[in-house]
Amino acid sequence: MEYDRILAPTDGSEPSDRGVDRAIELAARFEATIHAIYVIDQGGRPGDWDIAVERQEATGEAALDSAGERGEAAGVEVEKHLRRGTPAEEILACVDEADIDLIVMGTHGWSGIDRFRHAGSTTERVIRGATIPVFAVPPGED
Repeated sequence: MEYDRILAPTDGSEPSDRGVDRAIELAARFEATIHAIYVIDQGGRPGDWDIAVERQEATGEAALDSAGERGEAAGVEVEKHLRRGTPAEEILACVDEADIDLIVMGTHGWSGIDRFRHAGSTTERVIRGATIPVFAVPPGED
Protein backbone atom coordinates (compact mmCIF):
# COMPACT_ATOMS: atom_id res chain seq x y z
CA MET A 1 0.00 0.00 0.00
CA GLU A 2 1.11 3.53 -0.66
CA TYR A 3 0.33 6.64 1.37
CA ASP A 4 0.17 10.23 0.12
CA ARG A 5 -1.17 12.07 3.20
CA ILE A 6 -0.27 10.98 6.73
CA LEU A 7 -1.91 12.52 9.80
CA ALA A 8 0.33 12.90 12.85
CA PRO A 9 -1.52 14.08 15.95
CA THR A 10 0.69 15.76 18.53
CA ASP A 11 0.27 17.17 22.00
CA GLY A 12 3.95 18.01 22.43
CA SER A 13 4.58 15.03 24.72
CA GLU A 14 7.35 12.46 24.32
CA PRO A 15 4.89 9.72 23.21
CA SER A 16 3.36 11.96 20.55
CA ASP A 17 6.84 13.04 19.41
CA ARG A 18 7.65 9.37 18.78
CA GLY A 19 4.52 9.16 16.64
CA VAL A 20 5.45 12.29 14.69
CA ASP A 21 8.97 10.97 14.11
CA ARG A 22 7.64 7.64 12.82
CA ALA A 23 5.17 9.50 10.58
CA ILE A 24 8.05 11.53 9.15
CA GLU A 25 10.03 8.35 8.46
CA LEU A 26 7.05 6.84 6.63
CA ALA A 27 6.39 10.07 4.73
CA ALA A 28 10.00 10.16 3.55
CA ARG A 29 9.70 6.57 2.36
CA PHE A 30 6.41 7.13 0.50
CA GLU A 31 7.14 10.73 -0.58
CA ALA A 32 4.01 11.71 1.36
CA THR A 33 2.91 14.90 3.06
CA ILE A 34 2.52 15.01 6.83
CA HIS A 35 -0.50 16.73 8.30
CA ALA A 36 0.46 17.52 11.89
CA ILE A 37 -2.52 18.30 14.10
CA TYR A 38 -2.80 19.73 17.59
CA VAL A 39 -6.25 20.00 19.14
CA ILE A 40 -6.96 22.51 21.87
CA ASP A 41 -9.26 20.54 24.13
CA GLN A 42 -11.90 23.02 25.22
CA GLY A 43 -13.75 20.36 27.17
CA GLY A 44 -17.04 21.06 25.49
CA ARG A 45 -16.73 24.82 26.12
CA PRO A 46 -16.57 26.33 22.62
CA GLY A 47 -15.52 29.94 22.76
CA ASP A 48 -14.19 29.71 26.33
CA TRP A 49 -10.92 31.64 26.10
CA ASP A 50 -9.60 31.34 29.62
CA ILE A 51 -5.92 31.23 30.54
CA ALA A 52 -5.76 27.42 30.19
CA VAL A 53 -6.98 27.55 26.59
CA GLU A 54 -4.50 30.32 25.74
CA ARG A 55 -1.68 28.20 27.19
CA GLN A 56 -2.83 25.22 25.13
CA GLU A 57 -2.73 27.39 22.02
CA ALA A 58 0.90 28.35 22.71
CA THR A 59 1.78 24.71 23.44
CA GLY A 60 0.05 23.64 20.24
CA GLU A 61 1.86 26.16 18.10
CA ALA A 62 5.19 25.06 19.58
CA ALA A 63 4.39 21.36 19.02
CA LEU A 64 3.37 22.02 15.41
CA ASP A 65 6.46 24.15 14.78
CA SER A 66 8.63 21.35 16.17
CA ALA A 67 6.95 18.81 13.87
CA GLY A 68 7.47 21.17 10.93
CA GLU A 69 11.15 21.64 11.71
CA ARG A 70 11.74 17.89 12.06
CA GLY A 71 9.88 17.25 8.81
CA GLU A 72 11.88 19.93 7.01
CA ALA A 73 15.14 18.39 8.27
CA ALA A 74 14.02 15.07 6.75
CA GLY A 75 12.90 16.65 3.48
CA VAL A 76 9.21 16.05 4.23
CA GLU A 77 6.46 18.61 3.70
CA VAL A 78 4.44 19.25 6.86
CA GLU A 79 1.08 21.01 6.88
CA LYS A 80 0.01 22.25 10.30
CA HIS A 81 -3.51 22.13 11.72
CA LEU A 82 -4.34 23.88 15.01
CA ARG A 83 -7.93 23.07 15.93
CA ARG A 84 -10.27 23.49 18.86
CA GLY A 85 -12.68 20.89 20.19
CA THR A 86 -12.59 17.30 21.37
CA PRO A 87 -9.25 15.77 20.28
CA ALA A 88 -10.47 12.43 18.88
CA GLU A 89 -13.40 14.08 17.07
CA GLU A 90 -11.18 16.76 15.53
CA ILE A 91 -8.55 14.21 14.47
CA LEU A 92 -11.19 12.10 12.74
CA ALA A 93 -12.74 15.20 11.11
CA CYS A 94 -9.32 16.18 9.76
CA VAL A 95 -9.01 12.71 8.21
CA ASP A 96 -12.03 13.42 6.03
CA GLU A 97 -11.25 17.08 5.31
CA ALA A 98 -7.63 16.48 4.26
CA ASP A 99 -8.28 13.11 2.57
CA ILE A 100 -5.79 11.38 4.90
CA ASP A 101 -4.55 7.85 4.04
CA LEU A 102 -2.93 6.89 7.36
CA ILE A 103 -2.90 8.08 10.97
CA VAL A 104 0.34 7.65 12.93
CA MET A 105 0.21 8.47 16.63
CA GLY A 106 2.20 7.70 19.73
CA THR A 107 0.71 5.87 22.68
CA HIS A 108 1.49 5.99 26.37
CA GLY A 109 1.73 2.19 26.47
CA TRP A 110 -0.63 1.63 29.38
CA SER A 111 -1.23 -1.98 30.29
CA GLY A 112 -3.07 -3.86 32.99
CA ILE A 113 -5.31 -1.74 35.21
CA ASP A 114 -3.95 1.49 33.73
CA ARG A 115 -5.22 0.43 30.30
CA PHE A 116 -8.74 0.10 31.69
CA ARG A 117 -8.52 3.46 33.47
CA HIS A 118 -7.42 5.16 30.23
CA ALA A 119 -9.72 3.24 27.86
CA GLY A 120 -11.20 6.57 26.84
CA SER A 121 -7.84 7.93 25.70
CA THR A 122 -7.59 9.87 22.48
CA THR A 123 -5.63 7.09 20.77
CA GLU A 124 -8.24 4.48 21.77
CA ARG A 125 -11.06 6.70 20.51
CA VAL A 126 -9.29 7.38 17.22
CA ILE A 127 -8.62 3.67 16.68
CA ARG A 128 -12.28 2.83 17.34
CA GLY A 129 -13.60 5.61 15.10
CA ALA A 130 -11.15 5.55 12.20
CA THR A 131 -12.10 4.28 8.77
CA ILE A 132 -8.45 4.24 7.64
CA PRO A 133 -5.38 2.46 9.07
CA VAL A 134 -4.03 3.75 12.39
CA PHE A 135 -0.41 3.03 13.31
CA ALA A 136 -0.13 3.35 17.10
CA VAL A 137 3.53 3.77 18.08
CA PRO A 138 4.17 2.26 21.53
CA PRO A 139 6.73 3.48 24.05
CA GLY A 140 10.26 2.37 23.28
CA GLU A 141 9.49 2.05 19.57
CA ASP A 142 12.60 2.88 17.56
